[in-house]
Amino acid sequence: MKHLTKRKLAFVIAAAMGIAGCADDGKDGAPGEPGPGPNPPVVESSTITNVEIFSHTLEEGMVKFDFEITDEEGVLISGLEKASVEFAELTDKGIARSRDGVYGGNASEATESASLTEIADGQYEFVAPIENINAASEGIIRLAVGGGENIAKSSYIVVDKTAGIHTTSTAACYECHVDYAEFGTKHPHYTAINTDGEADFLGGCMTCHGNVTKDDGGYATNTMQKIGHINHMNFEKGFEGSNCYTCHAEPVTMTYSETTCVDCHEAAGMNEYVDMNAFAAGTDFRRLHTKFPTQVEVNEVHYSVMSEVVATEDGLSSCSTYSLFNTEDEVETLLNTAEMESAGDISVTITYQRLISNVVDTVSGTTSVIDNEDGSREYCLEYVAPEGEALSMLARTTFQTNEDDKVILAALSEKGRRLNVTQESCTTCHNVAGEYHRTAGFADGGASCLSCHYAGKDRKSAYSGPGFGPMIHSMHWGNGSGAGTEDANSAGKLPDSGCVACHDGVIDLYEVPAQFMPSKSMNNNVSGVYTSQITANCAGCHTTEIARSHMENNGGEINKPEAEFGGDEWFLAPTKESCATCHAEGKSFGIEKFHKFER
Repeated sequence: MKHLTKRKLAFVIAAAMGIAGCADDGKDGAPGEPGPGPNPPVVESSTITNVEIFSHTLEEGMVKFDFEITDEEGVLISGLEKASVEFAELTDKGIARSRDGVYGGNASEATESASLTEIADGQYEFVAPIENINAASEGIIRLAVGGGENIAKSSYIVVDKTAGIHTTSTAACYECHVDYAEFGTKHPHYTAINTDGEADFLGGCMTCHGNVTKDDGGYATNTMQKIGHINHMNFEKGFEGSNCYTCHAEPVTMTYSETTCVDCHEAAGMNEYVDMNAFAAGTDFRRLHTKFPTQVEVNEVHYSVMSEVVATEDGLSSCSTYSLFNTEDEVETLLNTAEMESAGDISVTITYQRLISNVVDTVSGTTSVIDNEDGSREYCLEYVAPEGEALSMLARTTFQTNEDDKVILAALSEKGRRLNVTQESCTTCHNVAGEYHRTAGFADGGASCLSCHYAGKDRKSAYSGPGFGPMIHSMHWGNGSGAGTEDANSAGKLPDSGCVACHDGVIDLYEVPAQFMPSKSMNNNVSGVYTSQITANCAGCHTTEIARSHMENNGGEINKPEAEFGGDEWFLAPTKESCATCHAEGKSFGIEKFHKFER
């Protein structure tokens, strides 16, 4: 059976055609420079080897590939001497590749009866004998070419893969791991791509780490399901390994082995026998695990909105409209806030915050509530921001799904405080959408944390970092990563430069206000000091003395005493930071060159 992965058409012009007329055609001009030869340029070495698969064929005991290789400049490469292929077979036990050849197999150019032939410049045929393969074979076929002194080894390429073979996806893994080939902690060079050049993380890994262990005839000691389950069972606060929805976006209705369940149950101290046959066909295994389907359902089908804060006509109060929506079955419905609060389904709390550029302080005063006929609600504060300031409102909505299980949504008023994260920034890792502490949750990019951790509030934050951004950076990858919690911080196993895990675009350093923020968290909990904002954020991760010195030498100010401001209006004082001069997007040392902001 032949599998064509790309059509390739070659057109060759064999001769030029001239047309002669009867009249004099004048004098010929001077001869020009000779044109390029008929053959494209060829090299015999490379530092990067790109592979374009034209076709692959499965036959009894053999797989054949037709492909072309080019270097980093797109020039054809001649003289290829190495190629290898692995076949992980789909069996009744799942994906398996044995070391002794019982399941699947592998071959290289050095295997008996194998051949690697250059049929034209840069174009090759690789015939690989694999005993267990035939035209009807299913599973994963992975190819790599090159290696040695002259031609660099290509990426591993998943040439073919049975549809529906995974219960999760590369995208689910890359929500946290971002770009495993560059930043991975285990076997990063084995990260594979597909024939379109896109990452196929799972396909590449499962070629070795299939569903069958080495002891049962597979290749590796750890199966992919064990790696996925056990290695992610003990995560930091706000994560539950039994929340299958985090990685399994689609229903999981079958497994190949009871070991899949036993791995987790034993690790969790649940030693009861798991009878896989006890479940009816089509049962979604995700729903059999703890209370978390309830949280997922609440979080995924609800969102809240706060409108722009506007002053009332009498100039005495400021109001914003709160709306809570349900999107179940892809139908958007505005819910009745008053009725839901009265029934005890939700509670809503509002924090009023004044903004002077990016520095925030809370505001208190007489508040009033007006319930609208459509179910939305007006929240009004007897306060109007003076010229040069703005008023923002933060709504926290708590769903009390049961005594121990909360889901906390957050919404900032339009044109309010800047928030440079996505709605799912926290919940991709912290899969418990409920309460973290003190009525703050992980949903909505952690926006509920802003009720306390804002740029104008001087909190110690486990001695990690001031405000919201610096605290998040430090608590994950900086000095605060081991503070204030007994739970393991697994962020250290993820790339600290993989900003796209939280941010949906490059941070515009020119948009960060040239302001200070109180920073006793960077001063052993001694207040009365202030740090410039870009520096506070960068120092959250870049904690070395060399890094801090670089920031200070370029205008960053760390823990500047209040006395140097000539008063307590530190929030009006400009900083000397010049970070954007070199590190703004597009500059020679632009932030995007060292931090990944795109997938």
